[in-house]
Amino acid sequence: MSICIIDGMSLTLEDVVNVARNNYCVKLADHAVENIKKSRDYVENLVNEGRIVYGITTGFGKFSDVSVSKEEAKELQRNLIISHACGIGDHFALDIVRAMMLLRANALTKGFSGIRLETLETLIEMINKDVIPAVPEKGSLGASGDLAPLSHISLTLLGEGDAYYNGVLMDSREAMNKAGIVPIELTSKEGLALINGTQAMTAVGALVTWDAINLLKLSDISAALTMEALNGITDAFRPELHNVRPHTGQVCSAKNMLELLDGSERTSSQGEIRVQDAYSLRCIPQVHGASKDAINYVRNKIEIEINSVTDNPVIFADLDRAISGGNFHGQPMALAFDFLGIAISEIANISERRIERLINPQLSGGLPAFLAENGGLHSGFMIAQYAAAALVSENKVLAHPASVDSIPSSANQEDHVSMGTIAARKARDIHFNASRVLVIELISACQAIDMDKNYEGKKLGKGTEAAYNTIRAALPYIAKDEIMYRLFKKAEDIVDSNDIVKAVEKVVTLHYS
Repeated sequence: MSICIIDGMSLTLEDVVNVARNNYCVKLADHAVENIKKSRDYVENLVNEGRIVYGITTGFGKFSDVSVSKEEAKELQRNLIISHACGIGDHFALDIVRAMMLLRANALTKGFSGIRLETLETLIEMINKDVIPAVPEKGSLGASGDLAPLSHISLTLLGEGDAYYNGVLMDSREAMNKAGIVPIELTSKEGLALINGTQAMTAVGALVTWDAINLLKLSDISAALTMEALNGITDAFRPELHNVRPHTGQVCSAKNMLELLDGSERTSSQGEIRVQDAYSLRCIPQVHGASKDAINYVRNKIEIEINSVTDNPVIFADLDRAISGGNFHGQPMALAFDFLGIAISEIANISERRIERLINPQLSGGLPAFLAENGGLHSGFMIAQYAAAALVSENKVLAHPASVDSIPSSANQEDHVSMGTIAARKARDIHFNASRVLVIELISACQAIDMDKNYEGKKLGKGTEAAYNTIRAALPYIAKDEIMYRLFKKAEDIVDSNDIVKAVEKVVTLHYS
């Protein structure tokens, strides 16, 4: 059994993916227990002393000036969860919710939240026994954190709401019973500790970022196949050119192109066929590289956030302070996830332009129009390019930043919010669209390579050959019009499984950072 040990300080993006998608179990680090207990003891002292502390002995938001007695503390926390579970729409995918649960558990493990150890252990037990709350996608403003989505997770802790057990949707109490987990009763501060944070947006964004890293590798592979099909000029990837403008991503993409195309007999040199290529070929390192740099920036922000305290108030037992601040505000992640969406969108933009060059006889250097053997009778890839163009256009709408918007809430007490969860969800949708544009480029490039009679029998590059063989093992050359969406589906399967990247990485080192 593979295990991810959490201590609140050392969680990585790989850990998040392993727990969310690879069924790693979660274990609390032994050395974290003392701080969790110390923080909890301090909260209980505050309640016993009747001190006025936000969310512990007061109401929430605009009700922060309403005092709550010690006797009402449990009712206050339960009411918080059931009233805040206002999610709307389809449920998040289960891998996203598992990531949310992990991130919230890791934040609580740091020992600044005042939660009881047994409550945290129950949350971890839910992950390990595959009780995954049903969490609607919509309804979070991204400050005070992701209140609505995290409340749906907390509902299941209470035995309320709905949850998936072994992938089957049912009442939460039934799911907990089937898994042998006893629902909990919250006490002072615990409801707030469970829902005041950025874990929904960060879970979505973290998984999208992981997928985007693989997509950027695939984009270099796809572009290299198009270079083979169009006899592209490799001088544009020479290291001396990129060393005088040494953006990390640009340098890495240029290296990837040369290594993918190493040994090719189908590419050309400057002046051999033409003086220079169009931007969509010549500027691959600059465009793909800029997106790599953007995604590396986002990854850095994620790995700070997943090891941070995002509660309010934050409990500093050693200082005898419970400080009310704004660590729940999602702005650092909202900006990052808007940037992530834009970076992924650009990969689809340039890929679609390469598809156009493959199918347009005025641009393809002699390839059959729309890559059809008998054009006119057959339409070939004509509408495949339409589909790519539609996805690219949709991405342009989705790439409008969510973080520039704010709507005041809680009677204007919470008068600036991040919309970070919307930003993360948009980045996820942009990634899906971009991956499908690359699918169309990959199968178009392979079709074009097979149709290029002038270079028939000529060797592909070391990396492009591995990619070509992986694609051709899944779907054959298209000699006449076929039902295209079924061909897309076959290609989508090998893209989603990362089989193309895996095959290429057996023969070529793909540089990323």
